[in-house]
Amino acid sequence: MVFSLTEDQIAIRDMAQGFAAETLAPHAVRWDEEKHFPVEEMRQAAALGMGGIYIRDDVGGSGLSRLDAAVIFEALSTGCPTVAAYISIHNMCAWMIDRYGADEQRQKYLPKLCTMEHLASYCLTEPGAGSDAAALKTKAVLDGDHYVLDGQKQFISGAGVSDVYVVMVRTGEAGPSGISTIVVEKGTPGLSFGANEKKMGWNAQPTRAVIFENCRVPIANRIGPEGIGFKIAMAGLDGGRLNIGACSIGGAQGALDKALTYAQERKAFGSRIADFQALQFKLADMAIELEAARTFLWRAAAALDAKTPDASKLCAMAKRVATDTGFEVANQALQIHGGYGYLADYGIEKIVRDLRVHQILEGTNEVMRMIVARSLVGRAKGN
Repeated sequence: MVFSLTEDQIAIRDMAQGFAAETLAPHAVRWDEEKHFPVEEMRQAAALGMGGIYIRDDVGGSGLSRLDAAVIFEALSTGCPTVAAYISIHNMCAWMIDRYGADEQRQKYLPKLCTMEHLASYCLTEPGAGSDAAALKTKAVLDGDHYVLDGQKQFISGAGVSDVYVVMVRTGEAGPSGISTIVVEKGTPGLSFGANEKKMGWNAQPTRAVIFENCRVPIANRIGPEGIGFKIAMAGLDGGRLNIGACSIGGAQGALDKALTYAQERKAFGSRIADFQALQFKLADMAIELEAARTFLWRAAAALDAKTPDASKLCAMAKRVATDTGFEVANQALQIHGGYGYLADYGIEKIVRDLRVHQILEGTNEVMRMIVARSLVGRAKGN
């Protein structure tokens, strides 16, 4: 049972928190305003081992666990949830290649992904296939020793900047069994991108459509055999859901810390607002809910590390709890700041905007409930 961190995990957490405080936090508001994608700073994170957290070490990965990753992403998100979330997506893509790719593919792609010399994007969602991901329509048709890709992916983080696109495509019949995974490299003829989306949050990473028009990709770029792409995509999302949950907890912890500082400095009616019991109870509830979400997330991460039969269900549960809790705690932190919380200078409204999308991506929280419900109903039928 995981109730506390080891000395090594504490050292990893402190390293990530220090990096977040020194390299991310001082610039987070400006990056948001300027829509700046801090590639060089992310490469500094990769130099500390955060570009391939749970990638095997023969290709430059850190070889850490999913629980280690959860600790890292929570710590990074105290500095900037947007940057931490992109690093999470990059790690997810690298893991899919590490886990399912041939050794030649691992050696080709992963060393530069682990250093973040090359960046990666996860390409599953389409304009007409979001929650119903198995309905994707981007086609890959065999033509000699190449696939010819046609279609469009939507809401792709890092698109236009990333060097490696891990793309789920239809190579067979309708449904999940007709989906395969192909790596498309930046600069491939027929690969293009839409305009950078105007978003509520996550402004420090680009989000664009990825467009394939007669895009020829070597068969050698297919990850695993044909027909297992949906399995690969869902396996990647188990870890991605933990990571984005950790990013929510970290962002909310940063907001709570700001609220605690503000409450001890702000005076009203002749007293610090931190001395008002109503506010003390609010702060206490925020801390309690965050700790509960953190503990549950660690439980799910430990299950994924152990490959338990219920790991996917627990990851879905943890994602729902962590992202809903993170957003609510950040929103309460804004409320504590009053009118100042609504101003960009305090950094609270940015956290609220950034964390809102966590309830949507890596599978909406409604889909998380669906995954859990199917598990419950299926178990009941089995009995």
